[in-house]
Amino acid sequence: MSLPPLYALRAFEAAARFNSFSKAAALLNITPGAVSRHVRTLELWFECELFIRQGPRVEVSEAGRVLAGQLNESFNSIEWACRAFKSASHLLRLKAPSTLTIRWLLDVLKSFHENHGKFKVDIASVWMDIDNVDFMREPYDCAILLGNGYFGDSTESRLLFQEWLIPVCHPSMVESVRQKLVSGDLIHPSPDRRDWRRWLKRTGFSSGLDMSFGKVFDTLEQGCIAAINGHGVAISDLSLTAEALNSGLLALPFKEAVATGDGYYLVWPKNSCRYQSVERLLHWLSAHTPLLPSLEIAYLDSEKE
Repeated sequence: MSLPPLYALRAFEAAARFNSFSKAAALLNITPGAVSRHVRTLELWFECELFIRQGPRVEVSEAGRVLAGQLNESFNSIEWACRAFKSASHLLRLKAPSTLTIRWLLDVLKSFHENHGKFKVDIASVWMDIDNVDFMREPYDCAILLGNGYFGDSTESRLLFQEWLIPVCHPSMVESVRQKLVSGDLIHPSPDRRDWRRWLKRTGFSSGLDMSFGKVFDTLEQGCIAAINGHGVAISDLSLTAEALNSGLLALPFKEAVATGDGYYLVWPKNSCRYQSVERLLHWLSAHTPLLPSLEIAYLDSEKE
């Protein structure tokens, strides 16, 4: 079913509200004759009389009052939506994994807000270290995700920094772990235990270790806290653990950092109306990526030679 012209509905609603074609014309910056023609268009479309005409005077009909009341609510809703959208033009809604948020993003966004006046980023940190987003169903303008850079045909992405995996533990455990790494010592930051598998395969330490043992958590943050408290050896992202390593809360029992081939990307929908805002955020994040720790580390690529 086709709809009548929106401009005709707007003209009629104004005329009914003022009960005057001339006042509606002044509000809409058109002529009273144009308002009359718009009303006549709707009367033909609805096949009913919307105004009772008595010479130069007009009075909205009962049918017209019903329609005008419904249109008034609808136009108010449209106006509210437009105002809300405009007021949010300097606000970006960002989704990000919890570990990244705690260990890096909060400080970076604080400095971003201090340097960009009214422009704000509203961050939603999910409790797990997520690697996906559905912009059609979730209320976000952009997201920071861990992956290989491809997050669907309907998105664009830019790399912020690469993921480097390395084992970390409490300083008091370093020597014992170097002498013998056992399955029960392992702290897994995700239920699939893939991070330890990646590091062990690349470095050749996999012999004799059973991945079905160890402590399993949902995030890197939880795993690192467990390691700080001496509960085992966590596998962690080097960039996100740099501060704890530099401060001495954690230490490196092994010096090999393994590139997984994944990285943290800023992701947003293609043809986004917020692209200029996303680009501003992207430039800031790219200029403030976490620094690697100032320690002796052997960086190994993701493919074993």
